[in-house]
Amino acid sequence: MKKFLWVAAVVCFLPVNAKVTLPQLFQDGMVVQRGKPIPVWGKADAGETVTVCLNKKKAVATADSDGRWRVDLPAMKAGGPFELTVNEQRIKDVMVGDVWLLSGQSNIDVTIERVYPNYTDEIDQFSFDKVRLFRVQNETSTHGVKDDIRPTGINWKPLTKQNAWLFSAVGSFLGKRLFEEKGVPQGIIVNSWGGTPIEAWISADSLKKDYPMLLKRVEFFQNDNYVRAQMQANGEAGRRWNEMLDQADNVQQFILPSCQDADWQTVDQNDWSWRGVGSVWLRQHVHIDKQHAGKAARLLLGTLYDQDVTYLNGKRVGSTGYQYPPRRYDIPEGLLQEGDNVIAIRFINKGGAAHFIPEKPYMLCFGDDRFSQNPMPKDVIPLSPKWKCHVGAEMPSCPGGDVSLQNLPTTLYNAVLHPLAPYAISGIVWYQGESNTGNAAPYADYLKKLMGCWRDLWQDQQMPFVIVQLANYDGRQQTGFPRPITPQTEPMNSGWAQLREAQRNVAKADPYAELAVLNDLGETVDIHPLRKKEAAERIALCFDRLVYKNKKVKLSPEVVSVSVTGNHVQLTLDQPIQEGELRSFEVAGDDKVFHNVDAISKGNVITLLNPAITPRSVRYAWKDDPIMANVRSLTGLPMSSFELAIDK
Repeated sequence: MKKFLWVAAVVCFLPVNAKVTLPQLFQDGMVVQRGKPIPVWGKADAGETVTVCLNKKKAVATADSDGRWRVDLPAMKAGGPFELTVNEQRIKDVMVGDVWLLSGQSNIDVTIERVYPNYTDEIDQFSFDKVRLFRVQNETSTHGVKDDIRPTGINWKPLTKQNAWLFSAVGSFLGKRLFEEKGVPQGIIVNSWGGTPIEAWISADSLKKDYPMLLKRVEFFQNDNYVRAQMQANGEAGRRWNEMLDQADNVQQFILPSCQDADWQTVDQNDWSWRGVGSVWLRQHVHIDKQHAGKAARLLLGTLYDQDVTYLNGKRVGSTGYQYPPRRYDIPEGLLQEGDNVIAIRFINKGGAAHFIPEKPYMLCFGDDRFSQNPMPKDVIPLSPKWKCHVGAEMPSCPGGDVSLQNLPTTLYNAVLHPLAPYAISGIVWYQGESNTGNAAPYADYLKKLMGCWRDLWQDQQMPFVIVQLANYDGRQQTGFPRPITPQTEPMNSGWAQLREAQRNVAKADPYAELAVLNDLGETVDIHPLRKKEAAERIALCFDRLVYKNKKVKLSPEVVSVSVTGNHVQLTLDQPIQEGELRSFEVAGDDKVFHNVDAISKGNVITLLNPAITPRSVRYAWKDDPIMANVRSLTGLPMSSFELAIDK
C-alpha cells in the first residue's frame, strides 16, 4: 500500500538517505504543469523515506514493499527557474508553466530541418529559453507496460534552432506560439513514431473485449527468441542484398564525368518509371557559366522513390535511404566547374517503380538565400526534365521478415505512453491516421478507446484532446507507382475522407476535444506537407477554446442543421463564411449514388442548387485530396469534409 504525505514548508532540509531513482522525464530544464497538483514518483529501497521539495513546498513519502513511491506537490503558479530536490538529488532550472503531449505518427515527427526552407528567417531567430523540448525515445513492448521510457537525446532543451533542428516542427511552432501568446513557460513532450497505426497506442484492457484477435497478434510476438531471430535474419538479408547489388553494379564507372552516356536511353522524369528491382542510373549534363563556377550551391532533387545516392562530377554529395525526405544536397565551393558538369543519381529500389515525384523543385540554387523555398531563391539554374538512363543491376526481391513491433496493437502504449503518467500535462495533441486509411471503418471506435484509456491513465476524464485531421493528399501516390497528377473532381469512395469523418465525429461528440482541420495545408504528392507552422497555429486555436476557455475564438465552420424544400438543400452553419460559388458538394438519393452539385453561400447558409434527385444525403470534400473544396470561415479556416443523412 502506497503512503503519501505532503507538507508545505518555507525551507526544505533534506536528510541524506539511500539514493532514489526518478523517471527519465525528471531532468534539468524540465517544465512542470501550473495550476494542478504536481506528481513526483520513482523507486527506492522498500521502506525508504523520500523527501521532495520544489519552490518552498515539501512532500514526504515512504517507498512501499515494491520500492515504489509518489508524492503530489500542491498546485503552483507559473514561474521559475526553481530547483527540485529529491533526497540528495538536485534537478536544476525547473520551470512551472504549461505542458503538452504530442503523439501520433510521422507528421508529428517531421522536423524543423525538413520545414526550414519554408520559414528560414523565423527559425534562424529561434531563441526561447522558456520553451523546453523533450523527445521520447522509440521503444516497444509486447510483454505489458513498462515503468519508464528509454534515455533520450533531447532532454528538456530550450527552443533554439540547433536544439529544434531534429525536433518536431509542429511541437516547436506550437511551443513558440503559446509562449508568445500566454507569456508562461511551455513544455513540449513529443512521443510519436512514423507509420504506426492507432492500435499500437491503445491499452490491452481497452481492446480485449471488442478486438480479441488484435491481442492474439501481439501474443504471437511474445516469444523473444522468435523476434530476435527474425530481426537478425532480416538484417542479414538486407546486408546480403546490398552486397550483391554493389558487386553487380558498375558504380565507379557510372559516377565519372567521363562516363560515356551518349547511347543511354533518354527519359523524361515526368513520364518515366523503372519497375525493376535493384538499381538504375540517371545522368544529366548541366552547363555552368563563369558567374556560377566554383560557387557553393544547393541541389534540389524534389522527392525520389525510393533510395538514392547522388553524385556531382564524381563526388558524392548526398544520399537518402527512403522515399519521403526532400533531397536537398549542399554543393561545396570549388566542385562546380565552368562548362560541363554531370549529376548522376543511383536509384536503389526493392519494390515499386523508381521515379521522381512531380510538382517538386528540381534545380541548382545559388546565393545566400539558397536555403529558402518560400520564396524560392532568386539565383537558380533549373534542371532539365530529360535524363540519360541506364540499368545498373537487376536483382531478385530482397527476402524480409521485419517484425515491425511498433505496428502491433498495444506495443507503444505499453512502452512509451504508459510510463509518462502521471506526469501532469495541460492537454494532448493526437496527429495520426494515415496508416489506418486502408481500413477506416473501425477508426472512430479505436479513437474513442484511445482517448478513454489515456484519460483513465491520467485519472482525468476531462483531459483536453486536439485531434488533428488528416491533411489533403492523393493517397494513390502511396502505391510506389507514379501517376498523372489531376484534381479529383468526380464522386469517389475515399478511405482518407472516411477516416477524416471518424475524426470529425469523435471530436464533435466529445465535450473535451476539438478538431484541427488541415484539408488545405496538405500536398497532393507528399504525405508529409511542410506547412507545419500553420498546423501548429490551428492546434493552438483549439487549445485557446479547450484549455484557456476563450469562447470568442472561432474554429472551422460546422453544419448545425440541414433543411430541404423540394429538391433544394440548405445547410446552416455555426458562423458566417466567405460568400460566393462553392465546390466539392455532392448529394445522393435513395440509391446512395452521389452526384456533384453546385452550391452558393450567403451569411451562414449554404444552398445546394437544383439537385436532379430527391436528396437523401449530402457530403462535402469527400476526396483523398479535396483541393477543389473552398468553404472557408471569415478568418480563412477551412470547413471539414463531412457526410450527413437527410431525414425523409
